[in-house]
Amino acid sequence: MDGHLITVDGETPDVGPDAIKGLLQSSTRFWLDLAGPDTAPIVALLRDTFGFHPLAVEDAEHFGQRAKIDTYDDYVFVVVYGVAAAGQLIEVHCFYSEHFLVTVHHDDCPALGELRDRLQRGAGRRHDHPVDHVMLLYRVVDTLIDGYFPVLAAFDDRIDELEDEILARPTDDQLGRLFDMKRSLIGLRKVVTPQRDMFAALVAGAESLPAMTDEGERYFRDLYDHLIRISDLVDSYRDLVSSAVDTHLSTVSNRLNAVMKQLTIIATIFLPLSFLTGFFGQNFGWMVGRLTSLPVFIGVGIGLQVATALGLFALFRRRGWLTG
Repeated sequence: MDGHLITVDGETPDVGPDAIKGLLQSSTRFWLDLAGPDTAPIVALLRDTFGFHPLAVEDAEHFGQRAKIDTYDDYVFVVVYGVAAAGQLIEVHCFYSEHFLVTVHHDDCPALGELRDRLQRGAGRRHDHPVDHVMLLYRVVDTLIDGYFPVLAAFDDRIDELEDEILARPTDDQLGRLFDMKRSLIGLRKVVTPQRDMFAALVAGAESLPAMTDEGERYFRDLYDHLIRISDLVDSYRDLVSSAVDTHLSTVSNRLNAVMKQLTIIATIFLPLSFLTGFFGQNFGWMVGRLTSLPVFIGVGIGLQVATALGLFALFRRRGWLTG
């Protein structure tokens, strides 16, 4: 278990049951960030030291949950999602009360690490608003949500590049990359939409947070606005990826039609030539007796075939089959 403990004064005591119990008894506000794939020590800390409800502890143990807010006696359990620079989703479970904030996540989250560093350096104010726990929860969620924008901007650039490559020369590799992007966008939509609805309920008053203030509601309303933008961007990029897939398939189909047309033209040219060579190859007595000189051979044997080919080329060009 990798743990980081920060008090409201910027101190970083050791992460341990005794230190946490002392902070709880003194009502000192703190933020405890727990990370690691091994959930056993985390579960023991949440259950035995904090005394959280068994259902909340069970939810914190099992990841892959829907974004939600569960209200208990004097704290709430919040599930939020962020995204890493590589596009990997980061699920964060938050136990929040007016005296503490506990965040739990499996994977490493550099964004939360940067937030901890800012708090330790004394950058604990945002627009001159004093540090309280509802604003600390806001900063944690805001840090996670802000991570979506550079990832979505990278999606935009990749889609533009793929569209240019498809128009120049479509390949199977491009189609595979498009399907991977579409799968990633669907995964983003599965977590962004419930998270947007969760904050919509919070802004509308259907859900509440301990020690929420009127000023804090303005900041959480800003989070809701960001999630709406992210949801719209995800839907837009998913439509763009679907359009790029259709463009790829249409381009491949058009190129296949052009190749088939060229092969058909070649086959059509050789069809009368094959007939002529086959016809003159027959042992007709009258023909054998009269086609005896070189000029007759060139004029009838070769000239007739050349004239046929030129006539077909002229016909195809007149109908535009050789240019389009």
